[in-house]
Amino acid sequence: MAKLLSHQHLSLKQISPDVIQSNPDNPRLFFRPEEMEELEVSIQKIGIQVPVSVFEDINGNFVLIDGERRTRCARKLNLHTIPALVQKQPSPLQNLLLMSSIHALREKWDYLTIALNLEKILLLYGKEKGEKPNESTLSKDTGLSRGQIRRCMLLLNIPSHYRDELKIELEKKKSDQVITEDFFLEMEGALRAVNRRFPEYEESVDEIRDVLIKKRREGIIGAVTDFRKLTKIATSPENIGTERRTIKRALDQIFNSNNKSTIEDIYNETVQFAYAEKRIGVQVSAVTKFIDEALLIKVDSIDEELLAELKGLYFKLKKIFKD
Repeated sequence: MAKLLSHQHLSLKQISPDVIQSNPDNPRLFFRPEEMEELEVSIQKIGIQVPVSVFEDINGNFVLIDGERRTRCARKLNLHTIPALVQKQPSPLQNLLLMSSIHALREKWDYLTIALNLEKILLLYGKEKGEKPNESTLSKDTGLSRGQIRRCMLLLNIPSHYRDELKIELEKKKSDQVITEDFFLEMEGALRAVNRRFPEYEESVDEIRDVLIKKRREGIIGAVTDFRKLTKIATSPENIGTERRTIKRALDQIFNSNNKSTIEDIYNETVQFAYAEKRIGVQVSAVTKFIDEALLIKVDSIDEELLAELKGLYFKLKKIFKD
């Protein structure tokens, strides 16, 4: 994490939550009732154990950097003061980077929140530093891993109306969410794989998203990890030599709103066996190499359980070749 402000600028004070202002650049979007209730109960029981972070602006106002939920709960509980780490007013870019770094170390925001925060950070880098940060710089300055940054960029690259749909979903309890961040992340990763191999789908990618969202709401797409099977379908011509026209038909089925087959069903019908064959081929090669090496030593030096497995395999192979 970048050293944004020196510790010598920090001081711990007891401040009334009523005089602490929300940060207009706070990226946190969602304050789910059940999470606020849990925090409120915790504060009521043991108090605020982690001070909020604020800066003092040129007018003497205290503005939050970190601790929006704690401050809201403190007001609701009518606490007279709360512990606050006070520092000098940061630049807009420092403000966002501080919030990102704090949350990366202590608690995770929703990915959409992080993504929208990154979007602001990228704009401010251009204004304050005249450059666009690379992935390594972003990771260092925000405390986010490169994998997290890539997932955020996936969400930033989807059209805004899908982000709006996701915002509505994220306002709900996690148990009630259907079109989740994980759904979009898995779907976007799979669609990238499809479009790279079958560019003819690029022009209709929004219609395809609509179909996949509809199928998710209808329960046709169950686990969001099913999209990984979609990726395996799309990459099968290069990975296992499946004919492109066969895969094109399979993709057309998945992207057809009237087709009720699941991704898993279509995966099983088209490429599952071929992938299994490839996997078994690798394993057979390893067994063959082992047997070649075993022939150079005494057979009775092989582990008895392994020897029994090999004998069982031998008799099964004899039956296959006989049939």
